[in-house]
Amino acid sequence: MSHAAAERARIAYPRAYWYVACEARTLSRRPIGRTLLGTPLVLFRNEDGAPVALLDRCAHRNVALSAGCVVDGQIECAYHGWRYDGAGRCRRVPALAAEADHKGRSVPAFAAVEQQGYVWVFVDPEQPPPHGPFRFPHLESAGYASARFASQAPATLHATIENMLDVPHTAFLHRGLFRSGPKRAITAIVRRFADRVEAEYVGEPRPSGLIGRLLAPRGGTVEHVDRFLLPSIAQVEYRLGESHLVITNAATPVDDFETRFVSVASFRLPLPAVLVRAALTPLARHIFRQDARILRLQSEAVRRFGGETYVSTDVDLLGPHVWRLLKQAEQGAVGAQCAEPELEKRVELHV
Repeated sequence: MSHAAAERARIAYPRAYWYVACEARTLSRRPIGRTLLGTPLVLFRNEDGAPVALLDRCAHRNVALSAGCVVDGQIECAYHGWRYDGAGRCRRVPALAAEADHKGRSVPAFAAVEQQGYVWVFVDPEQPPPHGPFRFPHLESAGYASARFASQAPATLHATIENMLDVPHTAFLHRGLFRSGPKRAITAIVRRFADRVEAEYVGEPRPSGLIGRLLAPRGGTVEHVDRFLLPSIAQVEYRLGESHLVITNAATPVDDFETRFVSVASFRLPLPAVLVRAALTPLARHIFRQDARILRLQSEAVRRFGGETYVSTDVDLLGPHVWRLLKQAEQGAVGAQCAEPELEKRVELHV
């Protein structure tokens, strides 16, 4: 693929944002390596147990620091034993009699925060975060239970998010789980804001598949909203009477064609939480496998033909707006948050 084609295929990387690096429970006494937006990082805990994120490269001979170990809350390189603190400053050079701390021996440090069971990293070492990471809704709400999942998609950030928010594909790729049987006409209202976009589905009957029956055993008309929030949050929300299900996916691009994500399903349903979790876990794994297979085929075609161009119609409700917001965020051109949408339109669908 030519350089021009590679640039067309590459998806926007908004760097001045928080992304999930790992589950907090996986970060213990040993360092781990993670790649976020093409940047290799080493994660470890300092002497206070707080997470630390540094560029995964020793300033001495370029060895990955994640291959070393943690000593007294500092990361020690496996090659010559150089040690770095949580700010990336070199604190020890075993073979050197003089002071170890020197500007030329430091490595870039990234802001890291542990929150709601995840370690988030702000992927821009040049500026301080203007606010904290995204918070998953209802994890601490009374009356709600939750289930957590993690997976990886062989696709671009944009394609992964678009797939998560794409209603029409569920009747075919996930036939029997979501929608099946005769199509019904509904209205989708698309609203785009400066930092997010959402689609509200009006008059949607309870999905006829297995997941619909789990959500609302007695049937009815659901309140259904899909939304994207910068930089990489894809959220699906269903309400029907007292039933409420919110599935929030936080995606982290590893590189151009690999995206890692964590999913949190918070729910209040007329079924025991243990039963819902037991049903959701195998369903989620099955859906992730199906999505990964189709996204791999999509990525192979993008590589083969050079570029992520495709024919878009009105039923591609959120994808084009997600792309626009990602590009604006990458360029630092996102407007101020506002309660009123900058765009609102209605689209007729058959689901």
